[in-house]
Amino acid sequence: MGEDLFWAIRGGGGASFGVITAWKLQLVDVPEKVTIFSVNRNLEQNATKLVHRWQYVAPNLPEDILMVVLVRRVNSSIRGEKKIIQATFNSLFLGEIDDLLSLMQQSFPELGIKREDCSEMSWIQSVLFFAEFPNGVSSDVLLNRVPLTTLYFKAKSDYVQEPIPEYGLDGMWKFLYKNEADMASMAFIPYGGRMNEISESALPFPHRAGNLYIIQPILYWNKSGNAESERHINWIRRVYSYMAPYVSRFPRAAYINYRDLDIGVNNKGNTSYAQASIWGFKYFKNNFNRLVRIKTMVDPTNFFRNEQSIPPLMIEKSKGK
Repeated sequence: MGEDLFWAIRGGGGASFGVITAWKLQLVDVPEKVTIFSVNRNLEQNATKLVHRWQYVAPNLPEDILMVVLVRRVNSSIRGEKKIIQATFNSLFLGEIDDLLSLMQQSFPELGIKREDCSEMSWIQSVLFFAEFPNGVSSDVLLNRVPLTTLYFKAKSDYVQEPIPEYGLDGMWKFLYKNEADMASMAFIPYGGRMNEISESALPFPHRAGNLYIIQPILYWNKSGNAESERHINWIRRVYSYMAPYVSRFPRAAYINYRDLDIGVNNKGNTSYAQASIWGFKYFKNNFNRLVRIKTMVDPTNFFRNEQSIPPLMIEKSKGK
């Protein structure tokens, strides 16, 4: 297919260049046993300070460990249905418990991880665990192509390049107390490690070195109707507006797998370069221009298109006979 097209389809956005019928993947070796932990800390247990510290720790951990944070609201019936903000620290370590405990004691002792917080299992079991399948379920469930939920949702993304101060985090948590946020969460996913070793232009996905982590606010709701949807979508738009001082800029970057039509859309799909550049540089930074050149070469009439697809430089008008 040529080097350019092969480059473009590995991260250049689905459905812009054609239909891909098969992939050949090179798998990564994992040990026979991995170790996981999942611990909860609420605001009374210094969750804000821990999330603040996590920003300095997680992107700089060794490559064999990943530690993400999920912040959401939980309701406590013990305290009279009091709304509690809870941070869940989830970690996967490619090794055994003793080594993980030693690493955590050195790098993040504030979290207070203990042996009883950790479990050893196979890697595929860890996938089931973090996907929140019931304990003991067969891994065959991962072959099920039927969606597990029919909820509506809206998600956004931002890249954080400087740690957010504690008062900035406190401001984020306030949104989780709103009525619309009963099924909302904010995911903090660290970068660093291998991500820092890949250049921005090696693949279409450019968000590599210089990013501490990506943050994803996501909101679910179960009632249909324009008014209900708009009420929830407005919540996440307010969160996005609040985040502006704390995230990347020029451009304010976004992750294409959390596709966000708020940052630009052309419903007809015949998008001009000027229109597409609004979201194109957010998703791809300077790689956007190379993607446009490749699109122009392989699909000049823009047959493969969607609301945020890569446009060719010129769309030829069909000539009637």
